[in-house]
Amino acid sequence: MTLKECKKEEKADREFQKKFKFEGSINVLTQMMVDPAATEKRGGGKNLPLRRGEILDVIQFTNREQILCRNSQRRYGYVPRAVMLHL
Repeated sequence: MTLKECKKEEKADREFQKKFKFEGSINVLTQMMVDPAATEKRGGGKNLPLRRGEILDVIQFTNREQILCRNSQRRYGYVPRAVMLHL
């Protein structure tokens, strides 16, 4: 990883912590997959865009309805628990 990529990731992580009021370091708890039968949704606000079969990193189990996740493009957002499957 180059220095430029590293700084870009650090900046994205700081913006995530500010936007979601997340304290401490960002640790991946587990990985989960978006249900292949789920409808694809565009992200908006604090929601992450959903693509069928996509593998997401789980950052935090926030409540019964939503999970805070990160996708492969290092974008963060909330995802409904109903469309997530354990690997």
